[in-house]
Amino acid sequence: MSGAETVDSSNETRSAPVPPKWSGSALQRVVMGVDRASFGLIIVTMAAMTIIVTAQVLWRHVLNSSIDSADELSRLLFVWAMFLAIPHGIKYGVHVGIDLMVSFMAPAVKELVFRLMSLAAAVLMAAVTVAAWSAAQGQWEQLMPTLPITAAIFYIAILTCTAHSLLHLVLFAWGGSSIWGGKTL
Repeated sequence: MSGAETVDSSNETRSAPVPPKWSGSALQRVVMGVDRASFGLIIVTMAAMTIIVTAQVLWRHVLNSSIDSADELSRLLFVWAMFLAIPHGIKYGVHVGIDLMVSFMAPAVKELVFRLMSLAAAVLMAAVTVAAWSAAQGQWEQLMPTLPITAAIFYIAILTCTAHSLLHLVLFAWGGSSIWGGKTL
């Protein structure tokens, strides 16, 4: 049972999950829309990668041939799927973290540390976003070896990830750890 539900032992009734804090906030609604779009894109990229890899295996073993761009395209789709998924890991707190010291703190201090670390991570993510933008601009003229696509597409995946992650970190710094109302994957 999640922490968002309560059980009354006398009559076993369950209350509804706690709604997200600030569910009416414009920034939170924007982030929720970006999350939905990102989930959809993750599904599309994973499906396309699966189809391409399967087709490449069939081409090689059945037709004794190869799809020239299959390796490069599947690598590109994998990179995009992973970078699209990273912000969701931030949202749900599933990335690896060391919380030995934090686990001994009082709840109010934990929340303060969470907000400060979210703010620090947001500043770092903003710096990585700027660096990704610069790297994408520097690679824009270069094409991928087997596809007529700019090589900057890999850096655009990083740029997309960092911008989306930055939104989540700003929400956490501003609204605290309960901003999503206890939602989990």
